Amino acid sequence: MMLSRSTISRNAPRALQNAASRRGMASAATPGLQYDVSEAGGVKIANREPAGVTSTLALVAKAGTRYEPFPGFADALELFAFQSTLKRSALRITREVELLGGQFSASHSRENVVLKTKFLAEDLPYFVELLAEVASQSKFQGYELNEIVAKLLKLRQVALANQPEAIALDAVHGVAFHRGLGQSISASAHVPYEKTLSAEAVAEFAKNAYAKSNIALVGSGVSSAELSKWAGDFFKAVPSAGSSQYQLKSHEKSTYFGGEQRISSKAGNAVVIALPGSSTFGTQGFNPSAHVLAALLGGESSIKWTPGFSLLGQATQNFSQVRASTKNVGYSDAGLLAITLTGKADQLAAAGKSAVDALKKVAAGEVPAESFKKAAALAKFGALESAQTLETGLELTGNALINNTKPYQIDEVAQALDNVSEAKVKEFAKSLLESKGSVAAVGDLTELPYASDLGLTV
Repeated sequence: MMLSRSTISRNAPRALQNAASRRGMASAATPGLQYDVSEAGGVKIANREPAGVTSTLALVAKAGTRYEPFPGFADALELFAFQSTLKRSALRITREVELLGGQFSASHSRENVVLKTKFLAEDLPYFVELLAEVASQSKFQGYELNEIVAKLLKLRQVALANQPEAIALDAVHGVAFHRGLGQSISASAHVPYEKTLSAEAVAEFAKNAYAKSNIALVGSGVSSAELSKWAGDFFKAVPSAGSSQYQLKSHEKSTYFGGEQRISSKAGNAVVIALPGSSTFGTQGFNPSAHVLAALLGGESSIKWTPGFSLLGQATQNFSQVRASTKNVGYSDAGLLAITLTGKADQLAAAGKSAVDALKKVAAGEVPAESFKKAAALAKFGALESAQTLETGLELTGNALINNTKPYQIDEVAQALDNVSEAKVKEFAKSLLESKGSVAAVGDLTELPYASDLGLTV
């Protein structure tokens, strides 16, 4: 039955009132979305129950690019995952996982290497054993490096060279943090990583990366008691301490510097404007105002066929060849509020100036209260959705356990965002404008703007 327009109009205010009354519900503990934290066999574990028919289990190792001793080691550790071990060949691992209907994958970020498995819950023992085996018994054979890892690394470099947005985001980390978080997310084709990257070197690096003190297991949809039992059995073989060679770089606290980098490219045009943002939830530098400000600046509409309420969505309507987005990129001890602009080079200067002007409007309190409320709601939805869909929650929770901070508990994240006021966002925006900016421009440098053209000091 179709509802008349008048009926919808009468019900809309009531729906909004009901939505407002439910605002605090996510702040209460949500069964099935909270992590139970424990330890078994010397390994820290976080798990979300109730157990279901399918499950996810990830091993998170603090071995991302900020910790690698030489460029390419984090890439190599990721690409070597689920290759040959002392007990199984790569072919056998693949066949066994396929027979069980499971999946495995590996990835790395600036802080972590993540080995992820998905499977039927009844097969939990096999996948706990597999992760323990990869961590402690991988062979790291020379032919695997030459025939598989090195070739995939070169393909990754080619792919990165054709993504101006990714190049710009990588470059802006470099000018913002220099070393540590400023280390490139993937070994550059311009860096002679082949001189230091060998199968033996990666094997020694793995001993440090996968030491018990440096890893965490994060599960979802499995029994906490069963996970602890099998982890205690299978992770006994994982060493408590690492090797004396190719140790992880020390965890020096990140320092924000700011600066500018310009890279010529024929692959397209991108400008990334970054300012000091929020670190991840549970850390000392966590600031929920950064997430609300990112949603308020925005750029990409969440509603089809409209430019959306965000300031950049409105400001870039007249730039038909420009795409804009804003995101807080958080790490364990720092973060970046990054505005990314891609499109035609001759439009990016004006679009970038509009982005900085939008930030100034927030700082001056010239944003309608309704836009702020929409931004707060969108920021909360985005944070809770990412935790619920696991992709964000797994790594963040594992990273928190390794660094002895709070796991990504969905109720506490919701409560933190509920407590963000318009005044707090305004003050945060003011502080950003007083900071040095970080700007990276990739593409046609004859057209792309400098930081000074955008009204920023670097």
